[in-house]
Amino acid sequence: MKHTKKEIAESFSNGNFQLTFPYMSENIIWNVVGENLFKGKNEVINNCQQTAEYFESVETNFKTEDSIVADNKVIIRGTGEFLRNGKRVNLITACDVYEFNINGELEKISSYCIPENK
Repeated sequence: MKHTKKEIAESFSNGNFQLTFPYMSENIIWNVVGENLFKGKNEVINNCQQTAEYFESVETNFKTEDSIVADNKVIIRGTGEFLRNGKRVNLITACDVYEFNINGELEKISSYCIPENK
């Protein structure tokens, strides 16, 4: 089943990385602004798998506040709350910008993740 750019972006932003792997360009770049830069499909997938392991170790609550589609870009804005034993471990406000190439492959992700203290 082919997914839309919006579905691919929302899946990635909500931690459902596996669905996005077939849509990634071999030369994909994932820039977690101010933290890390991952280059190439293998490096991005490896980081996704490590992130997924963390998500499995906590209770996650993702909320998408906005999904904006414009040409070959999708912007997802939302929050991710992480709980352990019913207590908040972390709350992140995030904005992810996805860029697709002319073949419909995901070629660039820019993630802006801001930890909240509330």
